[in-house]
Amino acid sequence: MAISELELPSGVLAHSLGNPQQLAEKLADRVAEALDYAVKTHGGASLVVSGGRSPIAFFEALSVHQLEWKKVQISLADERWVDSNDPDSNEGLLRRYLLRNAAAEAELLGLYQSAESLEEAARQAGRTLEQLRRPIDVLVLGMGNDGHTASLFPDSPLLMQGLDAEGAQLCLPMLAPVAPRQRISMTYSLLASARVQCLAIQGAEKLETLRQAMQVEPTQMPIRAFLHAPLEIYWCP
Repeated sequence: MAISELELPSGVLAHSLGNPQQLAEKLADRVAEALDYAVKTHGGASLVVSGGRSPIAFFEALSVHQLEWKKVQISLADERWVDSNDPDSNEGLLRRYLLRNAAAEAELLGLYQSAESLEEAARQAGRTLEQLRRPIDVLVLGMGNDGHTASLFPDSPLLMQGLDAEGAQLCLPMLAPVAPRQRISMTYSLLASARVQCLAIQGAEKLETLRQAMQVEPTQMPIRAFLHAPLEIYWCP
């Protein structure tokens, strides 16, 4: 299956690349262009990215773009509730692969907070996110084979609240089906405010997940909530 075979919603753009490195470079070019525009037009920019192993090549490609990085804020769509030195930390991943080279001057607004409970950590993260330039200028999402994005997982207790388009909270405590289960996730209302929205996926299995997501409700496969304009999908085999 190729992405051109999917009947995507009107206004959703799809870019088919030959391999993961081409995807990383194409996406990095698009993100850098949008950040540069925001800095020049609004005096600053905000970038929200997803963690995991898949975005590493994208982070490395973006890190060498020559921008006014000191005027760019970077945050995470979600975070595992682990210390930033933990191998599972998304913040740690950003520090290793994105906040280096030219991008070392960017400001990082991390979601991890040391607190007595996940709920309190999420409240503290929400206060940190009040500093984030809004609306978000650029959002880069990933997607799991179960249709989750950020840490908006099917069957998570607060999923309905997390998907509320009118919700006032910036982030919520969420539970993942795999370890580390405790997560902090930006809410749909915050994520979907982004001026530029990108989804990066690889492989036929992810295309099948996307096809299925278009047939169900967001509570079943949360990525469904984002499948509308202005989403741009970047895919490679």
